[in-house]
Amino acid sequence: MPTLYVSPTTPPPPQTTVKKPSKPSFVAASEPPTPMKMLTAFAVNPQGLRFETQEEQAVVILFLRQSFIVNIPWILITILLLISPTVIFPRLFSLLSLSFLLPSSYFLVGTLFWYVATFGFALASFIGWFFNIYIVTNERVVDIDFLYLLYKKFSEAELVKIQDINYTAGGLLETLFNYGNVTIETAGESPNINFELIPYPERVVETIRALSEQNEGDAL
Repeated sequence: MPTLYVSPTTPPPPQTTVKKPSKPSFVAASEPPTPMKMLTAFAVNPQGLRFETQEEQAVVILFLRQSFIVNIPWILITILLLISPTVIFPRLFSLLSLSFLLPSSYFLVGTLFWYVATFGFALASFIGWFFNIYIVTNERVVDIDFLYLLYKKFSEAELVKIQDINYTAGGLLETLFNYGNVTIETAGESPNINFELIPYPERVVETIRALSEQNEGDAL
């Protein structure tokens, strides 16, 4: 039972050696928790976040999505598709000097179909980015992929089974906006895990490596 009060006439109890807790990863120790927002792509110690299959004692250290920069191509394509029926197609038809005219009902149906297809393309592209997430806890790394709107793939690896981890970032955009790919090689039957086009890959590698070393030390 711990001593709550010691009389001044009583000799102090002998000093005991207390084992210091494991050193936390540099991200968890040096940065405050990140409040989660809808389009968050990089969060440290995210608040109020839980995911499927999360264990009770697991603590989420990093929450990741692909960098928002990767959405720019499909956003530009969507804008181009939206203005095509009213801006691009009329100019194209006038340049071709077509000798026939489509009935207005055909044009209306074709335009509606065009916008529905454009909306489907934009929605699928956004969902593919929004629901493909990567999570690093104090015990494992998790890769959740949402494919074809209906198919979900879940991969994970324990930190103690990580053998090697590295990242690559090449090209002007990846260097300028600081995003790239992280490759996590594991031992045994655990699958290798790839974090694709995530923000701050060097920080992610350093954090996972620190957590892996910490878990190995605690296991000894």
